[in-house]
Amino acid sequence: MGIPICDKKVAIVTGASRGIGLAIVRGLCRVFYGDVYLTAPDSEEAKNTIEGLRREGLDPKFYPLDITDTSGVEKFGEFLRNYYGEISILVNNAGVAYAPDSVEPFSTQAEVTCKTNFHGTLHVCKTLFPLLGPHARVVNISSGVSKVAITMCSEQVRNRLLDPNLTMEQLGEMIDSYVEATKTGRQVEEGWPITPYAVSKIGITVMTFIQQMELLGDVRSDIVVNVCCPGFTNTAMTRHRGTASPDQGADTPLYLATLPKNSKTPCGNYVTNRKIQTWA
Repeated sequence: MGIPICDKKVAIVTGASRGIGLAIVRGLCRVFYGDVYLTAPDSEEAKNTIEGLRREGLDPKFYPLDITDTSGVEKFGEFLRNYYGEISILVNNAGVAYAPDSVEPFSTQAEVTCKTNFHGTLHVCKTLFPLLGPHARVVNISSGVSKVAITMCSEQVRNRLLDPNLTMEQLGEMIDSYVEATKTGRQVEEGWPITPYAVSKIGITVMTFIQQMELLGDVRSDIVVNVCCPGFTNTAMTRHRGTASPDQGADTPLYLATLPKNSKTPCGNYVTNRKIQTWA
């Protein structure tokens, strides 16, 4: 790797053109000494969001990123490697959720949701984790739905998901098996909860536990990965039924993203309201 062009630190937030992601970007712009990247698919919404933040006196950077576009994610990683060299903060916020009255076939909903929320996030991590610098902080956004959904899995599926020896490859195969089961309506029979969003967030949570275990032997010091539930937040994803504001929803992710150097806890934990929670 050559010498990076820029000597600034950099923070990345995916899916940040609105809602909790936007609130996280706003918060990081206020406290992080470095460049903060708002990433989202290129759209008028994203451009308007950037303009709005700049009117607030903040200076976020924008990179057009669809986390399901594998080549686009890899180009982003190449840009970061060449320009910054390493990453200080990564917040994986991007995700989708179908409305209860969606007319899309259920198997399509499952495939798109898991491809985006689980596999898209996992590919971002696989691409960007090699760029994490010492003391880097990673925050994966899950949901309280995952905590409920893990109890709805069959004992066999639950035990596999909670197996400390479960590999990332095996987790991916499990999520794919759920998607495949939805094509014949066998997902409940095979031990899964019904909703794709819940399954995808189970995947995000377990992914986090595996990631932190994998980093224990890393030569880079003090890289911490946590997963959190931001709470039932008033955003477009909740159809504005949430009881918390986006800024309130961003509080725990911001807390985790800015943990001081050499913090011992939380580390590889599921966190709500800044408190470590028993997930299952």
